Amino acid sequence: MEDPAALGAGNPPANGYSNGNGNGGGKGKPAAPKGRETFRSQRRESEGSVDCPTLEFEYGDTDGHAAELSELYSYTENPEFTTNRRCFEEDFKTQVQGKEWLELEEDAQKAYVMGLLDRLEVVSRERRLKVARAVLYLAQGTFGECDSEVDVLHWSRYNCFLLYQMGTFSAFLELLHMEIDNSQACSSALRKPAISIADSTELRVLLSVMYLMVENIRLERETDSYGWRRARETFRTELSFSMHNEEPFALLLFSMVTKFCSGLAPHFPIKKVLLLLWKVVMFTLGGFEQLQALKVQKREELGLPPLAEDSIQVVKSMRAASPPSYTLDLGESQLAPPPSKLRGRRGSRRQLLTKQDSLDIYNERDLFKTEEPATEEEEESAGDGERTLDGELDLLEQDPLVPPPPSQAPLSAERVAFPKGLPWTPKVRQKDIEHFLEMSRNKFIGFTLEQDTDTLVGLPRPIHESVKTLKQAFWPKRLRHAACRILVAQPGIEPVPPVLGAWSLNHWTAREVPPLALWLKVNAKVFAALQTWKYGINTVLKHFAAVHDAKHKYISIADVQIKNEEELEKCPMSLGEEVVPETPCEILYQGMLCSLPQYMIALLKILLAAAPTSKAKTDSINILADVLPEEMPITVLQSMKLGIDVNRHKEIIVKSISALLLLLLKHFKLNHIYQFEYVSQHLVFANCIPLILKFFNQNILSYITAKNSISVLDYPCCIIQDLPELTTESLEAGDNNQFCWRNLFSCINLLRLLNKLTKWKHSRTMMLVVFKSAPILKRALKVKQAMLQLYVLKLLKIQTKYLGRQWRKSNMKTMSAIYQKVRHRMNDDWAYGNDIDARPWDFQAEECTLRANIEAFNSRRYDRPQDSEFSPVDNCLQSVLGQRLDLPEDFHYSYELWLEREVFSQPICWEELLQNH
Repeated sequence: MEDPAALGAGNPPANGYSNGNGNGGGKGKPAAPKGRETFRSQRRESEGSVDCPTLEFEYGDTDGHAAELSELYSYTENPEFTTNRRCFEEDFKTQVQGKEWLELEEDAQKAYVMGLLDRLEVVSRERRLKVARAVLYLAQGTFGECDSEVDVLHWSRYNCFLLYQMGTFSAFLELLHMEIDNSQACSSALRKPAISIADSTELRVLLSVMYLMVENIRLERETDSYGWRRARETFRTELSFSMHNEEPFALLLFSMVTKFCSGLAPHFPIKKVLLLLWKVVMFTLGGFEQLQALKVQKREELGLPPLAEDSIQVVKSMRAASPPSYTLDLGESQLAPPPSKLRGRRGSRRQLLTKQDSLDIYNERDLFKTEEPATEEEEESAGDGERTLDGELDLLEQDPLVPPPPSQAPLSAERVAFPKGLPWTPKVRQKDIEHFLEMSRNKFIGFTLEQDTDTLVGLPRPIHESVKTLKQAFWPKRLRHAACRILVAQPGIEPVPPVLGAWSLNHWTAREVPPLALWLKVNAKVFAALQTWKYGINTVLKHFAAVHDAKHKYISIADVQIKNEEELEKCPMSLGEEVVPETPCEILYQGMLCSLPQYMIALLKILLAAAPTSKAKTDSINILADVLPEEMPITVLQSMKLGIDVNRHKEIIVKSISALLLLLLKHFKLNHIYQFEYVSQHLVFANCIPLILKFFNQNILSYITAKNSISVLDYPCCIIQDLPELTTESLEAGDNNQFCWRNLFSCINLLRLLNKLTKWKHSRTMMLVVFKSAPILKRALKVKQAMLQLYVLKLLKIQTKYLGRQWRKSNMKTMSAIYQKVRHRMNDDWAYGNDIDARPWDFQAEECTLRANIEAFNSRRYDRPQDSEFSPVDNCLQSVLGQRLDLPEDFHYSYELWLEREVFSQPICWEELLQNH
């Protein structure tokens, strides 16, 4: 069967594969030359069609400023730019005579904006819409008075700060509440057979103004004045916290999303809502750089060692690998060649071994490899049947195998570039050491010691060395200097600080750290300074060993939070109430908690409708309400333009949802691990994992290089230049970019999201295996971009042990790429199936335990009834009966009737009462 990625790139028909193999169809040896020629021609065509150069892509929070603003508008909305300008000019001429907006002083501009806000408070919807369009024209940069795109962007930013300082955002927020609650517009949209862009005019104007203000004010530049920086912080605070007893702005947008998905408001411009929601969350909680800074700060507050690296920065320095060509690999085939074909044939053995040498991650070549060309023997291609994923995923399991190309001349020794080392610092978790010791004790002693990583009695000497390696494998020089500075600057501190209390000094001796002792003696000044310390040099060595153990053994923020949660559950009285800081993330989680499942389901419904692999269904939601014109196109050119606009519209929706979900997960994980797990579980329950796999079950290279944009119609180009006459050729040509930034950004975000959901969750990893994700993910490796490849390889790594020996044998190039690009952990046997965590009977218990912990956390922290079971109780009968109760005024007049009705007339069955007690 053909590779779906190759199908989209113009591969030859399927019969070429089935008939081209001379040996596979039971033919004799004489038919082989014709088969070889067929395979060679197919290989040249397919390799040329799917060949992808290295994509120069820089991952970040957003695309360029102009690109982010242009994605707010669909091409169908372009005529409204002229309408906005006309509304502004008509209003401006009645208020200011003989001048233009850019010619006014700042005070005059503020006075005019105040007048606009006053004229917003009218009953007539038509007049209110005209004033709102005039405000939108200001936020769009008063393009009628500008000569270039740079000027438009400059004045758009200037006007947005001015509008915010005059209170425009609050005024538009009130109007947005009115439009959301406008039942007449909702009922009108529900009665229409087809909803168009005209049904959401007021909402689109309001959301456009608010988006432009958020995006322009959010953007930080070095040239910003002090007033602008202060306004930015004030705006961030207003959006983050509840102002005037109102919910945070993000929650209002979430409610719009759920209302749209429920079918109660199908006219909502969902693309604008999602873009605004994403930017508000990014503005209030912080992007990836702010997230890394918060992580460093949090680790410092918890007393944890600093992070060894920033993952995004490490990935930026990595090079993309050449994808495993499907013409040289067995692909996902689960069938091995018959032993009779390999017996006694050295060429076939060499042919299989050459599969390990195709990745050029470091431009390496094996100098000791034989250069003898392999015998051209065709292997039998085998395919697996189709599998369905949500009824629609068609997974193809195999790629054809053809002979490898002839070997090239050996490279000179001077040109060989060997890798300097693996890109990631290895990590060791406490759980890794516990699992290693559990297996060793079961093997050599026959019993285990729970949560004991120090007792090694009865274990062989190599096991002692292994545990020592796990604990002390690597101690960077900078950490030695840091520990010395602590000891020299504060000679009176305890040998082990409180944060390291779990590591007792009794388990360490000076002889266990000879490299450190030698290092101290070499550094005479440090050694002399430590000689005067009252604890003595042996205690210093013990302290260094304990510090070293904590520095190398990776302790995550989540581990500390889980341990604290366990202690709070055990000792609620002695530890008292937890002090929860009121951060923007915490406030957002509290607001989302009650309706969080509905929010996640709504986002995934929209993502499913926007996925390019989704098929049209009658019960699916309509996400094209804010892109379809009132009158459908009648010419071929108009149809092509609308088709590009619809595809672009869907791509922007996928981009905003993927970035929003990733930001929420990362911030919630930093705030508290159980908040992250709560969101993750609801995403998993809503079938997020098969949905993402469904998204990637396409020609992902074609999706990333798609040209669904018309540059001359993008803002701000379309409002500065005279639009040229569009032709079918110009629409087909698209732009000259190597790839589509938003599509590659979306793919990376979805892969990161999938990693977040499945990491250390073996039950969810098994979902990847059950849904046959390996061939889907492997096809994504054809995109030569280091970050995308890294997260694909991570997903392949966690399921490798479940895919079987034949899969690993058939995909050695992918295995090599995993080894070279993905972080390794000490004693990590990811490539084999003997992991203690791989017990299938624990999967259900693991998920249920996690759910119970999440519910306990939410109940303890957020469900606080007034009459708590820990509140003091008055046990004195006289005191209780002597309390004065405030009764209603009319109770004195009607208490006899109350007694008769509630007490005397009610029969009491004393036997049942006693039995119940």
